[in-house]
Amino acid sequence: MIERKVEKADAWKSTLKRLLPLWGHRNWIVVADSAYPAQSNEGIETIATGSDHLLVLKATLDAVHNSKHVRANIYLDAELKSVSEQDAPGVTGYRQKLVHLLSHRDTYALPHEQIIARLDESGKLFRVLILKSTLAIPYTSVFLELDCGYWNPEAEKRLRLSMARRNP
Repeated sequence: MIERKVEKADAWKSTLKRLLPLWGHRNWIVVADSAYPAQSNEGIETIATGSDHLLVLKATLDAVHNSKHVRANIYLDAELKSVSEQDAPGVTGYRQKLVHLLSHRDTYALPHEQIIARLDESGKLFRVLILKSTLAIPYTSVFLELDCGYWNPEAEKRLRLSMARRNP
């Protein structure tokens, strides 16, 4: 596993810009809160961005959106909806800003442990980039599972059906 300290402001942007063209479906990018652990898998690169969570998320979403070869399946922790303002001051404002930022994007809410299990399984074979932000609110990490940007599940289904018809 590669870990990096905050070397200079916005150095994480250079890493994202360098890696994104190399990556494809099954790679992951995680925009994590400040307590997200450094994982031990060698295919996982963790960078402490020293930056605001929503700023890192917006830049990451924009980079993925502007690439032609990938798109993102976006996963949120299901627990986030139930985190109270009393226990995590600022969570209400964060949720409102997150909804605005993710509007017009499909998102999936799953229990945190299920997302981590998916990430861990993918991390055995595929690279993962974790961009740690300065946010100190639980269950706020946003998980982007990259998928093919120029091929979709419907096209894959039609392809498989066509192949099955030709080779009974």
